[in-house]
Amino acid sequence: MTTPLEPWRKNLYIMWASQFIAMVGMSLVVPFLPFYIRDLGVKSTEDVARWSGLVFAGPFFLSFFLTPVWGHLGDRYGRKLMTVRAIFGLAASQLLIGLAQNVEMLFVFRMIQGAISGFIAAALGLVSANTPREKAGYAVGLMQTAQSSGNVIGPLVGGTLADALGFRPIFYIVAVLCTVSGIVIIKFVRESEPPGNDGHQQLSVVSNYRYAFSSKPIRIALAIMLISQTAVFMIQPIFALYVESLVGATELLATMAGGIFSVVGIFVVISAPWWGKRNDVKSYKKNLSIAILGAGVSYAAQGLVTSAYQLIFFRATLGFCLGGMLPTLYSYISKNTSLERRGGIMGIASSGNILANMIGPLAGGFIAANVGLRQNFFITGGILMLTVFLVRGFFVDMKQNQPHSSSEDVGQPVVSLEE
Repeated sequence: MTTPLEPWRKNLYIMWASQFIAMVGMSLVVPFLPFYIRDLGVKSTEDVARWSGLVFAGPFFLSFFLTPVWGHLGDRYGRKLMTVRAIFGLAASQLLIGLAQNVEMLFVFRMIQGAISGFIAAALGLVSANTPREKAGYAVGLMQTAQSSGNVIGPLVGGTLADALGFRPIFYIVAVLCTVSGIVIIKFVRESEPPGNDGHQQLSVVSNYRYAFSSKPIRIALAIMLISQTAVFMIQPIFALYVESLVGATELLATMAGGIFSVVGIFVVISAPWWGKRNDVKSYKKNLSIAILGAGVSYAAQGLVTSAYQLIFFRATLGFCLGGMLPTLYSYISKNTSLERRGGIMGIASSGNILANMIGPLAGGFIAANVGLRQNFFITGGILMLTVFLVRGFFVDMKQNQPHSSSEDVGQPVVSLEE
């Protein structure tokens, strides 16, 4: 006789599948976004690049401000409620995007997506609150694999479907899948932890910001995260145009762009655990310096290629290095934060990443339109290489992991440190 799943495991597996679908849906658009914009009437390459940056950044304009609000409402009224709201919000926004008649409508609908979805943060909060403490690390790690896997599959599937079905049907398919996920969450996910009663003092957002920016290790890590991720996202909206410039207006262009784009995600998934183990035994500063320098060199090398297929090797190298950047910074910030503040501080770190998602595509679209597609890769690589000097000069390294004893030690590092 089969033993029924424990409630927290059942919740976890359902939420994993829902997050995977959400991440696939959100990343489907990446390989063909510039082509969809062109299909909506924007013709010149410069205008397509500029609008690609704006539209790609669209969801992050409002989510940067609203993510903390949704998190607070989840603590107060229920994390399951916020998760259901987010997945249906994503479904509604995808339907609207598929109905867009011009690029201005597309931009507005992408902003609406950022305002009413926020599924990743909501899902992670629901799983974290309803998982036994001793299993929390496993649960959060598994949820991260849903996010990473979705980012790998999404661009590849999106490019293939775009060539097979056209652009608009893809958004309708995602809307249906998200709606089905929302219904499954309503029916089968159980929230065991009452809202606002997690056993800890409810700390204010303002005090968390004061804590973060009073701590040198956290402050420097947040700055490095913002600069490096801004550089990384400068390439996202114009990558498909760059592939097109290398191969011409060939058949299955979206499929090719999506496949090459996905190489990065594959190697992020492969390399992140390796970097994680290395962080346990090696210097965070050294690992982060190597990863950022390698990413910078990989981006610059992509600007030198003469064939789309040459991109594959450098995209693989880039993915390997990216696996040691953002996860390392999140891990470092978490270890430098007292337990009772960890959720709030990680939320601040996520907001910083959202800000990078907003600035990077805008800057990348502007640079591509005014300087050139190829030059964008050189500038991105240069920014990352300069960031290595910031890491080497200011990053506060770890000697050993020692948990904080009190939330009152605002600004004090959680671990023994060396300059």
